Amino acid sequence: MTEPADDTTGQPPRAPWQWREEEWRRHVERVRAGRSLKPARWPHGAKAAVAFSFDPDHETIPLRDAEVMPGKLSQGEYGARVGVPRILRLLERHALPATFFMPAVSALLRPEEARGYVERGHEVALHGWIHERNMELGRRDERELAFRCADVLERITGQRPVGIRTPSWDFSEHTLDITLELGLSYDSSLMADDDPYEVLSYGRPTGLVEIPPEWIRDDAVYFNMDRYSAVRPYTMPRHVLGLWQDEFDAAYAEGGLFEITLHPHVIGHRSRAVVLERLLEHVCGRQDVWYATHAQVADHVRREAALGDGLPAA
Repeated sequence: MTEPADDTTGQPPRAPWQWREEEWRRHVERVRAGRSLKPARWPHGAKAAVAFSFDPDHETIPLRDAEVMPGKLSQGEYGARVGVPRILRLLERHALPATFFMPAVSALLRPEEARGYVERGHEVALHGWIHERNMELGRRDERELAFRCADVLERITGQRPVGIRTPSWDFSEHTLDITLELGLSYDSSLMADDDPYEVLSYGRPTGLVEIPPEWIRDDAVYFNMDRYSAVRPYTMPRHVLGLWQDEFDAAYAEGGLFEITLHPHVIGHRSRAVVLERLLEHVCGRQDVWYATHAQVADHVRREAALGDGLPAA
């Protein structure tokens, strides 16, 4: 196999240990964390903030990988058929808002589900077209899909999305520019802090709010199962509950943000839904917590920091 030519020299690419300083600095500085946007105060005098998020991927993950047989698709269907109603009942019981990062194909398959989130006071945000891996796409395709997704979600829900979580939290060299061109208020794909921060590009502030997720606070890494690989759910659900409770308790003690990423086809199963219910009970046991969508968090920290004139408030 012929090595691809280096874009700037016409020569085969160098190994990282051969890079000149300006080369590795360019990669590092492309997208970085800027100033912290952790506010001095949360709304209503709350000590800390909580932002629950759910990614209703449903059938899009197997479809992305061209796995079109009924078995894998049925696992995704479980998320829509059982997981989502179970989650919505829990959120309603505790009067909690949430953000649903929904692939456009999921919304097209079940438009009533997407509309239902908004009708219940939740947020619907971007999460790719078919849960594609954007780092495998060229700029033109990534941009076209991003704009198409925004149009689809707006048409179905009646609201233009103001935030994005890239599928699998992949972030290509083009993702930031496309996100800014879309005029989005926030991203939730990068992991440089516990609390919200402003995204930099080559040292320059972009005005984009980052609401950082983390694999620690994601259900899929503990519970996913793949018959044909080594991916197995090795962790007992109640053990993960203790970890997430500790994450919340630490965020509360620091006066920061507790953000968590969950998936209906993962957390929606009976034994795991018990864990979600116990987590909600633990979090709601605190009286001075502000519960918000990701858009509301971005809007608040933007106002507190007088950030990004010209970008839309969530």
